[in-house]
Amino acid sequence: MMMNRLNPCISIPFGLSTDEFQDLIKKTKDWTLMHGGGIRSKNNFSSDSLTVVPFTLLPSVFPKNEFLKAVKIQPLLNELMHKVSRDHEFLKSCLKKTIEVDEFTRKLFTLYETVREEGITQRMSLGLLRSDIMHQMDENGNNIKQVELNTIACGFGWLGILSGNIHRFVLQQLGFLDKLKMLPENNALQGLCLAIIKAWELFNDKNSIVLIVVEDQSVNICDQRFHEFELALQKPELCVIRKTLTQVANEAKLTHSKDLVIQSKRVAVVYYRSGYSPEHYHGEIEWLARLLIERSTAIKCPDIQYHLAGTKKVQQELAKTGVLERFINDPNEVVEIRHIFTGLFSLDLDQNGDNAVKMALDNPENFVLKPQREGGGNNLYNDEIKEVNSF
Repeated sequence: MMMNRLNPCISIPFGLSTDEFQDLIKKTKDWTLMHGGGIRSKNNFSSDSLTVVPFTLLPSVFPKNEFLKAVKIQPLLNELMHKVSRDHEFLKSCLKKTIEVDEFTRKLFTLYETVREEGITQRMSLGLLRSDIMHQMDENGNNIKQVELNTIACGFGWLGILSGNIHRFVLQQLGFLDKLKMLPENNALQGLCLAIIKAWELFNDKNSIVLIVVEDQSVNICDQRFHEFELALQKPELCVIRKTLTQVANEAKLTHSKDLVIQSKRVAVVYYRSGYSPEHYHGEIEWLARLLIERSTAIKCPDIQYHLAGTKKVQQELAKTGVLERFINDPNEVVEIRHIFTGLFSLDLDQNGDNAVKMALDNPENFVLKPQREGGGNNLYNDEIKEVNSF
């Protein structure tokens, strides 16, 4: 993936002394923790403690027209990913080479093929998608570019809202009240939870539950829990439980009618906040749990097709000339979508892959090396790209 670096930001004086500035930072950290901005330590995990989530003290400047463009194009991207997820031949052709070298993706695809051959039990699915957009200034002016599109465990529904609230607090503390109106409204959490509730209603069993599949140790706990709290606020009668894949394997079962039952309750919706990384599958039992869920009548968020549609390889294939037309009929919409794609290059063992490797080795500062993984923290930059032996 090609990068485009922006010029350094210009310093803006606050008129604060060093002590006043440090006091503002401390106050904002406390405010953040007290308003749901907590995260657990990966290195010293404890379910009884939280530390403040990383945040910027002030918002970044983003061109309004480009922001509105990103908002407008999201429904088109949602439609695109839905159609991609339902195109078996396209998914198969995209991932053919990937599954030869990536064991995790191969297991996901094998699970998909197994369920498909048996016959999809639940035709409805729920997509909570997050398109990661960055602002780029190039020779053509301001442009938004899509870094990636996530289809599983899409985080920051709550923390995105919190970021805006932090900035409102800081601007108020600094006396920049006239700037408050420039911060866009963010109702992501409410919208995401409304979608889960809608899926639960479509399942049409008022006694059914929502199952959230979580990691063994949930680090990003506030972002997860606030979804549960919002669901309780919007639909008090809705029961939500959290289980790991291991617990699902040990506690859940399928009825003769393929209903997923856990704690003697039918599961209407399965919302994954786990299952996107190899480390979430300790052995065969977790893969059997994932298969159990996919075989069931529960509405999956996402189902295995959506999961595969969100892989980096599929994104790279969609960026190729002429591919979008397979899914989008309107030529104008094709142009809109293609315009936000950044440079995406495959490392397949062919001429195109060789050319991509040469470009990256010659100018590593212009690229990011991204693996076939979700969840962040896996990318390589700059000279790391030249030094890596395997990925």
